[in-house]
Amino acid sequence: MAILILGLLIFIGVHSIRLVSPSWRDARIARFGEQGWKGIYSVASLVGFVLIVWGYGVARRTPHLLWVPPAGIRHLTALLVAVAFILIAAAYVPGNRIKRAIGHPMMAGTAMWGLGHLLANGTLNAIVLFGVFLVWGTAGVVISRGRDRAAGVRYPAGSVSGDAKAVLAGLIAWALFAFVLHRWLIGMSPLA
Repeated sequence: MAILILGLLIFIGVHSIRLVSPSWRDARIARFGEQGWKGIYSVASLVGFVLIVWGYGVARRTPHLLWVPPAGIRHLTALLVAVAFILIAAAYVPGNRIKRAIGHPMMAGTAMWGLGHLLANGTLNAIVLFGVFLVWGTAGVVISRGRDRAAGVRYPAGSVSGDAKAVLAGLIAWALFAFVLHRWLIGMSPLA
């Protein structure tokens, strides 16, 4: 569990710098240059991610069951994760109204992904992993939206076409992950 927690501290820590100390981040960009900062950020993120994957895998070998998810919860989880994939796609698909409504759909999608997985997993390692992402994503949306309001940030209006592209991209990515990649990468099928 220590490896998982270390990975989360590094990964979430790096991804929280902009939330908790944008001036410190700006100073690092000024010191190292944008490309230098992105390099440091990327290496730290990768190290954190690798430790999360490794630590979660180690923790899965001796699970500490805290609660048993109710029967059929995987269907609700699948729905929540599908919405999460749509939100994450909306962060990258230009001209959609989802981004205007949510403001920070990547963080909202991360929170939704964490919530869905918390419902379907009752082990201590799962609660730590998915709980951290739920809290981080939720806090990120709240903090970022507050900054947007203070700065008068307005997102482009978007269109139905942009919404459709984001939904389609999100659902395709979700289906690919749910029906193919999840079993290959995680070792179990979420809908089986």
